[in-house]
Amino acid sequence: MSQSKILVVAATEQEAAHIPSDFKVLITGMGKVAAAVAMAAELGKYPPTDMPLVINIGTCGGLHEHRSGLFTPSIVLNHDFSADVLRKFGHDVVDTLHIPDGDGTVLATGDLFVSDPAARDVLAASADLVDMEGFAIAFACDRVGARCRLVKHVTDKADEAALTWPELIDESARELGEWLAAL
Repeated sequence: MSQSKILVVAATEQEAAHIPSDFKVLITGMGKVAAAVAMAAELGKYPPTDMPLVINIGTCGGLHEHRSGLFTPSIVLNHDFSADVLRKFGHDVVDTLHIPDGDGTVLATGDLFVSDPAARDVLAASADLVDMEGFAIAFACDRVGARCRLVKHVTDKADEAALTWPELIDESARELGEWLAAL
């Protein structure tokens, strides 16, 4: 696929620092709301028959000790959304999306920056990784029929060490940039 048909999406400039220059890049800002609004605005610029492949790159926390490195999740969950309660009220809500061409991992997305082992352990029961934008980006793509891939690099174990995240972004950004260059 031509790089002109790919939109690379990252939450922060730091995460996008090593994206090869021939890709179109969108920086959304952090969190689900910022990501959803930025994606909706950007995807609205494309005709429905000519949507780009959206590749969301970014850092994430590993929810299990053996999770490190780069992942392309197959499932993304909206972990801080009261979907079960809303379903009991009779509403049809989406809190899980399946992503084609993934590696089998499950990504949990929420607005909570996970740095507490107790919160991590709760999430680990249903997911492998945690971030703050993946679900919102995948949801926006799903709504308009754009293909989406999530590519995440583990910076920490979603515990107290996550508070060093700003110091770890560049290493992840390099790995993500190398993955994109290999396309």
